[in-house]
Amino acid sequence: MKFLLMFAASSAALSVLLGAFGAHALKTLLTENSLGYFHTAVQYQMTHSLAMLAFLVFYSFWKNQWLIWGARSFAFGIIFFSGSLYTLALTNLKWVGPITPLGGLCFIAGWVCLLVAAYEYEN
Repeated sequence: MKFLLMFAASSAALSVLLGAFGAHALKTLLTENSLGYFHTAVQYQMTHSLAMLAFLVFYSFWKNQWLIWGARSFAFGIIFFSGSLYTLALTNLKWVGPITPLGGLCFIAGWVCLLVAAYEYEN
């Protein structure tokens, strides 16, 4: 759990840094399309970093392993989804494009883990 917490915190900080970098330094260097990829990567990275933090807070009160699996899924989603979009935006390497949906599936899996955890919840 400590590793996931550290991952989520550093990922959130990195998304702020990359968002500022994209808005200022890359604005004149990248095409409109590449900036769109970069913006989407930042947005999904921050959203799922915060979701990871929420899952870990829930887990501290309610020891349901589905929350840990959800947080892990988000970590892999950030790496594959946002990582592939950053790579595509900055290098235009088209072969990384098929990695993006794998990250999206990881994000979906994380949310399904929350659904299962909620289903198992007992008052």
